[in-house]
Amino acid sequence: MLQQTQVETVLPYFQRFIETWPTVQDLANAEEQAVLKVWEGLGYYRRAVNLHRSAKMIVQTFGGKVPSTTDALLKLPGVGPYTAAAIVSIAFGVPVAAIDGNIRRVYARLFAITGYLGEKETENQLKEIAQATLSKERPGDFNQALMDLGATICKPRNPLCDACPLKTVCLAFQKGLVSELPRRKEKSKVPHYVVTAAVISEGEKVLIAQRAKDDLLGGMWEFPGGKLEESDASLQAGLKREILEELGIKIDVGETVGVYKHAYTHYKITLHAFMATLQHGESLDRPHGKPECEVFEWMLPEALSKYPMGKVDRLISKQLLGKRLTD
Repeated sequence: MLQQTQVETVLPYFQRFIETWPTVQDLANAEEQAVLKVWEGLGYYRRAVNLHRSAKMIVQTFGGKVPSTTDALLKLPGVGPYTAAAIVSIAFGVPVAAIDGNIRRVYARLFAITGYLGEKETENQLKEIAQATLSKERPGDFNQALMDLGATICKPRNPLCDACPLKTVCLAFQKGLVSELPRRKEKSKVPHYVVTAAVISEGEKVLIAQRAKDDLLGGMWEFPGGKLEESDASLQAGLKREILEELGIKIDVGETVGVYKHAYTHYKITLHAFMATLQHGESLDRPHGKPECEVFEWMLPEALSKYPMGKVDRLISKQLLGKRLTD
């Protein structure tokens, strides 16, 4: 949960998660949809899916006990070198350096490493330093201390050098290089996409579709739609095309529900949601061609809260429920 999410945000989710599934066996026995629902709001939902799969693998392959070696942990879905090192050092006292973004920054400044982060030579240098300086007696405490130092004192911007216990041995501080280190290559511009979504209604119910397991937000539920293409004459035309491709049905597009902006890891979107209805004679049971999506449900707005959704789709569902209550 702490990967790419702040501690303050994680705490209530962690408590609820542990109360729901107190053991790895409990989590392994859970339904994936239930796991995604409890995780909803934390983002990066692939982490929840991987955690659930890891629990199953721990039960089936490792007798229900979390492995205590990095080699074994690296076999679990979603566990990389940093996570494996953090687990074995903190939980089992194995002297392995855990190198996250905070620790990279601390060491880059302490040793005035001028190479760019991400480059092989720089990363190897950081790994060698981290392993050489690691406390063999208390590796977990040492790793956590460095993480906390980077998070609270040796911050990316405006570091609190005067309060740093390591300033007397920090080469970047001595050389006046703190604001210049660590060095990062300039990031490419984050792309922006215009997206449309349809709230297709039939009587009092609306249609939601489940995203494919391997997609972004895999396993989550959404109001169907997709990216606008240059060939689309309008937002409405693009939405009609997307629904035909995704569900194999033709729709009539109605009034605007709302416009929503959201940022993902590698891109940003502006989503335009519209009310819609099936054209006369159209049916999901008789789709045109081969639809991309095969899992969908007609739901009353008040039942949508039971289904795990991403942030934007959840905003739309709440808006629909609010409108229903006021009508």
